[in-house]
Amino acid sequence: MKSLFHLGAMAAIRARGELQDYYQPVRRCGKVKEGKNKMLVLNAVRNKLIHRVYAVVARGEKYDKSYVSPLA
Repeated sequence: MKSLFHLGAMAAIRARGELQDYYQPVRRCGKVKEGKNKMLVLNAVRNKLIHRVYAVVARGEKYDKSYVSPLA
């Protein structure tokens, strides 16, 4: 499972989206640009993927990119 999430995280930081923006050293808001270790940030991306997968499975619904939590 760890290797699958690693590959998923690698794909996520290469594809356009919020996870790429979170990671990218080139963008202004990227964690690597802030001086964080690349592997540390990649682990955080993996964790975000795990949380998203768990939420989808727990709810039994399809993933919705524009979902806003009623608690937020």
